[in-house]
Amino acid sequence: MSIQQISLSGRKIEVSNKEMSFLERIYVWTILKGLWTTLKHLFRRNETIKYPEETRTMSPVYRGQHMLMRDDQGRERCTACGLCALSCPAEAITMKAAERKPEEKNLYREEKYAEIYEINMLRCIFCGLCEEACPKEAIYLTTSKKIVKSGYEREGFIYGKDKLVMPLDMAIKNTQSNTAN
Repeated sequence: MSIQQISLSGRKIEVSNKEMSFLERIYVWTILKGLWTTLKHLFRRNETIKYPEETRTMSPVYRGQHMLMRDDQGRERCTACGLCALSCPAEAITMKAAERKPEEKNLYREEKYAEIYEINMLRCIFCGLCEEACPKEAIYLTTSKKIVKSGYEREGFIYGKDKLVMPLDMAIKNTQSNTAN
């Protein structure tokens, strides 16, 4: 006897309800297969590393901690357009825009800037969509070995501009290395 079910793709799937044999009913074959899998893995080399003494090699496409970039004059690139927050599938990014004052011309590129920019690292899935959505190339997932540290308090995982903005000395060093090339 067979039953026809319709899948979500529209193709029909035929399901059979055949009578199980005695060995299938008492699950002996299934238990033996499970034991065989366990025995195979029992004598394999251990894959555990002794972190912090040993470190794992990072993938070449590794996406690390977020960084809000600066331009070649040391000003923040973010204009608080909100495209990164809209593109984030985990809704981990929140921001509040503010108008730049005349005396802050050397701090921010545009008339509008992100007064508050926070990323909830507990929600972030490190997909890189925020990086792709940004028209000003303001947010970047670092490829360095900088990883998000673990902790016990939830508040420590909400990264504000104090942890996200690129240090000024790093921006100056990048500018000097670009002009040297």
